[in-house]
Amino acid sequence: MAYNSYKEDEKSVEKSKLQTLKRLLSYLLKYKWTIVLVLMLMGYCVVVSLINPLIIESAIDNHIGNKDYIGLYKLLIIALIINLIATFAIKLRMYIMAKMCNQILLTIRQELYTHIQKLGFKFFDSRPTGKILSRIIGDINSLKDVLSNCVTTLIPDFITVCAVVIIMFSKNPKLAVAALISTPFMAIAITMIQVKAHPRWQTFRKKSSNLNAFLHEDMSGMKIIHSFTAEKETEETFDELLNEHKSSFRSAVRLSDCFGSVIDFSWGFGCVALYFIGIVVLKDENISVGTFLAFGTYINMFWQPINNLSNFYNQITTNIAGAERIFEILDTKPEIEDEKGVVDLPDIKGEVTFDHVTFGYDEEKVLDDVSFVIKPGETIAIVGPTGAGKSTIINLISRFYDANEGRVLLDGYDVKDVSIESLRKQVGTMTQENFIFSGTVKDNIRYGKLDATDEEIIEAAKAVNAHEFIIKLDKGYDTELLERGGGLSIGQKQILALARTMVSKPKILILDEATSSIDTKTELIVQKGIDKLLSGRTSFVIAHRLSTIKRADRIFVVDNGKIIEEGNHRQLLEKKGAYYNLYMAQFNI
Repeated sequence: MAYNSYKEDEKSVEKSKLQTLKRLLSYLLKYKWTIVLVLMLMGYCVVVSLINPLIIESAIDNHIGNKDYIGLYKLLIIALIINLIATFAIKLRMYIMAKMCNQILLTIRQELYTHIQKLGFKFFDSRPTGKILSRIIGDINSLKDVLSNCVTTLIPDFITVCAVVIIMFSKNPKLAVAALISTPFMAIAITMIQVKAHPRWQTFRKKSSNLNAFLHEDMSGMKIIHSFTAEKETEETFDELLNEHKSSFRSAVRLSDCFGSVIDFSWGFGCVALYFIGIVVLKDENISVGTFLAFGTYINMFWQPINNLSNFYNQITTNIAGAERIFEILDTKPEIEDEKGVVDLPDIKGEVTFDHVTFGYDEEKVLDDVSFVIKPGETIAIVGPTGAGKSTIINLISRFYDANEGRVLLDGYDVKDVSIESLRKQVGTMTQENFIFSGTVKDNIRYGKLDATDEEIIEAAKAVNAHEFIIKLDKGYDTELLERGGGLSIGQKQILALARTMVSKPKILILDEATSSIDTKTELIVQKGIDKLLSGRTSFVIAHRLSTIKRADRIFVVDNGKIIEEGNHRQLLEKKGAYYNLYMAQFNI
């Protein structure tokens, strides 16, 4: 299976930017009445901004020119009142938009997180955790300005531009043409910049993802780095990734900054053209001072929204790459999901059947035509060399993967025909690296059954010999644990994980190398807890330490994707086959 490490850029899925933008803006439709309120507030502000130049023109031509100071004062008072209201409307609009956009980001982040939890192991096996986190956090945060400015910039500024153009042409078409003469140049230049800038921002997002993936891996493995004094090597790697990140940002931002230069040039050229045409070419038309001032204000009112719109366009170019990466994951279909018409798996006795099961990753075959039947309550040990297919067998039982051929049955129910939730509720799994969450001891045990009472938690802990060490902690079951169980020994973590599995009362129990990482003394304590767990339920035990599986009802020896031997400990030793050789080699007999 191909793995995308922090050393490699993720592959881009090319999609229409317009399609991506439409999908992003669809989240705004859920807040249509809020948007209507914002647009009303902004509509008032736009009207006020359009009226202000006309007020200036009237004040100069009608009142100051005619020395009508009473009329001038009245006009100024009206202007003051409507502009104060506009200022309040702007503040209110900013508050409403900030609140709405944060809620939309929360919705997108929740959708993405919920969807990621539905994806199969193949998705997580193919990329570092840091690259996934980069999409949940960084890429989503980059969308805030796009969402906000879509309402606060795109709509009102577009309306302002159209209104200004109409007013200018209605007052003097020749001056209007002069003021807008540089607009075609601006449109062509911005389009060319955008085409070149978008791929660079995609690269920047990829480099950000690589850096995030390295940091996550580096922090997780800090003990190993210190143990092998590899700080210098990791610093060099970090510097290399940081330089790639910096270079990609510089490359993208240099081009994007050209947006502003194009606008400034077009704006300046329009102003020069306006006054040149008005003063030199149209000197005989006796254009009033008030009209010139109004046009000077309107040309600024035209180019300022154009500048805002170009910045918004620049934001889209910059951040649409983040939206593409988010929607790429949302469009990734879970490999394992409930089929139509599935039913809930009823309480089972624990019979497990593999009916000619074949499974492989891509073209690599891991299991080849495997068949067996496990009776309820049997304990099955699975042994064999690394990569033989042991873990694949138990992963198929929990339906973390689907068989390529054949069927996996529990009490006669095909695992594909029952809901995933009802299936996994009846299958308990323990591995050698049981994850301990930050929180109390009680919370960690309750994770096995979220509605478990305190009495059930204590009963489960006692059943696996966890109660004794728990009550010796500072606050007993209410003791706060650090991330990954910091402060607990490996054995204590394993026993705590046993209690978590016990409280779920699984009908089928899977122990995948559950004691391989602990010392012999601790193993004896953990083994007592395991024996309690095994009692009365169908169990699968994978272990390299053959001493831990002697009491299994049956032992499967797996190699090259097939079960090459089957029997109990004594029977397999008497065969003097593969199991006998493994046992003799391990104990140097």
